[in-house]
Amino acid sequence: MNKSCYFCTENINTLDYKNTEILRNFLSGQAKILPPRRTGTCQKHQRILATAIKRARFMALLPFTKK
Repeated sequence: MNKSCYFCTENINTLDYKNTEILRNFLSGQAKILPPRRTGTCQKHQRILATAIKRARFMALLPFTKK
């Protein structure tokens, strides 16, 4: 099954770390970043996504771990 990249299909070029609604969709229940084979994101957007999630964690917008 070939999943399509969410960011390519929605034509999203920039990903802001302050947009936590989108970022939460790519986190597991334990607040881990989901791999591309599970989410279907392409390599380019997976790198951008991981950076945005890490920045949001540092700014305390997203949790590092589950409570």
